[in-house]
Amino acid sequence: MADNKTVATAQSVTDFIASIDHPVRRADAETLHQLFRDETGWTPRMWGPTIIGYGEYHYTYDTGREGDFLATGFSPRKANQSIYVMPGYANFQPILDRLGKHKMGKSCLYVNKLADIDLDVLRELIRAGLTDLAAKYPVKPS
Repeated sequence: MADNKTVATAQSVTDFIASIDHPVRRADAETLHQLFRDETGWTPRMWGPTIIGYGEYHYTYDTGREGDFLATGFSPRKANQSIYVMPGYANFQPILDRLGKHKMGKSCLYVNKLADIDLDVLRELIRAGLTDLAAKYPVKPS
């Protein structure tokens, strides 16, 4: 069985955010960084070269595959901010309906810029996602 490609690294979160070229994307990343720290109370870690994660959990699938992954976090991509709420958004439609302009992936929310969404609703979504995740897997601080 292959190991996870996305693993925690020792890369500096602060240095990574400072290296973002696009000024709006960098400012949004700084805002998200503070928002996630406030909501989780956890110290972030880099996961792979571009994902900022808060907390982590160990999973084991029915197939026997297991590993560790970030509990929640975000990645400032060139096209958008990718926001991760694990394991997905299946039960969060009422919250998402109030969030603002976004697109969905399997366990990822895509936001062009933070000005398009309600940050208080995003906070609510982060809390709901962590509660949902903790019901399935033990979540611990990073």
